[in-house]
Amino acid sequence: MASLCDMNDNTAAEVASLLAPLPSVYANSEFQEDELILKDEILVGIQHSSNKVDCLVCSFCFRFIGSIEKQIGRKLYFKNMGLSGCCGGGGGDSSESSSSNHNSLPQGVVSSLMNGEMALPHTDKFPLPSPLSCPGGCQEAFYCSGSCAEADWESSHSLLCTGERSESISREALGEFIKHSNETNDIFLLAAKAIAFTILRYRELKAEHVNKQAKQSVSKQSLLLEAWKPVSVGYKRRWWDCIALPDDVDPSDEGAFRTQIKDLACTSLELMKTAIFDKECEARIHLHQFDV
Repeated sequence: MASLCDMNDNTAAEVASLLAPLPSVYANSEFQEDELILKDEILVGIQHSSNKVDCLVCSFCFRFIGSIEKQIGRKLYFKNMGLSGCCGGGGGDSSESSSSNHNSLPQGVVSSLMNGEMALPHTDKFPLPSPLSCPGGCQEAFYCSGSCAEADWESSHSLLCTGERSESISREALGEFIKHSNETNDIFLLAAKAIAFTILRYRELKAEHVNKQAKQSVSKQSLLLEAWKPVSVGYKRRWWDCIALPDDVDPSDEGAFRTQIKDLACTSLELMKTAIFDKECEARIHLHQFDV
């Protein structure tokens, strides 16, 4: 059985054709001050796991949600539990820790901030949208609006949701994949979004082709490559080939380090395959070879 990370010559050629330089964009008219010139939509993105401690944001557009009081209350709550995010600095000497505990607010105050029972001065001048729960029922994704919830569901989250209405092949396998990603590197979660996006876009393109009853035959592999095309624009190099060498790894051990990282990626993709690849995807999809 071929390795997940192998790439045959035909597939490599088709992928290479997608990576040709794109046309340049230029302006042929003057712009007015404060005029919106371009709105570049996020293709896929995730909030870093440590940043989730610092702030509550929309899982699609990453806009702050809730209220300023809720944001501050959550941060204080996690700080009192001994958790710190990317801006909290996990370390610190004993005197700093002692000072932090001494200055912590009473739990009742923190709860009041989180529950909206306490209002801070002037925060009404900076309103934030109320959080909307994931339509699939998971407790991981929240949104600033119904449009963001719908867009995220249709673009990738329907396959990656762990809630009861998830459209994944196996929620149990999906849980194992997410656990593996959280324990190793959350870049695998970003890769999962890119792959889920491609699978769902492929299904949409395939349905459109069938509905049009096109006379010209289009192979499913061609539709799959077309579905992957937006992701291919971001192609650089394979992750395990370009990741920076950590300070604690000796340069003489670089080869072994990159092999270890590659093995982690292949394990992650095996778990993802069980979680979200249907039979057709399993037979045709080669996205693990596309360096996502």
